[in-house]
Amino acid sequence: MTTDEELVARSRGGDLDSFNQLVLRWERPIYALAYRVIGREEDARDVAQDAFLRAFRSLHGFKGQAKFSSWLYRITLNLCRDWMRRQRRAPFAQAPEGIDLIELATESTPAESIEDLVSRKELGRAVATAMSMLPEEQRTAIILKEYHGLTFQEIADLQGCPLSTVKTRLYQGLTVLRRQLEQAGVESIFGVERPRAVVRSFRSPQNDRT
Repeated sequence: MTTDEELVARSRGGDLDSFNQLVLRWERPIYALAYRVIGREEDARDVAQDAFLRAFRSLHGFKGQAKFSSWLYRITLNLCRDWMRRQRRAPFAQAPEGIDLIELATESTPAESIEDLVSRKELGRAVATAMSMLPEEQRTAIILKEYHGLTFQEIADLQGCPLSTVKTRLYQGLTVLRRQLEQAGVESIFGVERPRAVVRSFRSPQNDRT
């Protein structure tokens, strides 16, 4: 498969089809990132489209010092911050109408009971609400690490902070998230050593590359 770097090089040379391939490759992860940060489906779609437009216009400035995906994530996060600043609001912790976060996280099995399905739906709502209450830096660190698989160093580069700060934000965010979920009455799903298992229950309304 053609690498991102090869497609970027061709795009900078004027090959629009190569850039379209980059869009097709990364549109779901970018939309998912925007949705998880701002929590509104239509606005997340607008942010994602704006991110690709800005990336296309700025390709001449991309020096390849970081991965293309990391560069694209940075553009998206900056646009999300701009959106929240304009709206002067915190992320909206609610799934779009007719879409259940938890159902998109795992597929139900034929043997799944109604009680189990209801439990998963309740968990999805609880995680979405708890995530929205975290400070932006902690929430973003969790999103990038747990959902998008970025390394600590990549997150540090994106957030413009030391590696140790990223680790602290992730630990503190997961700790607070666990405490909030326990207070919401879902403590029975936690293992003592695996608070992150619950974090993965919060998904975007579309699948992404994680």
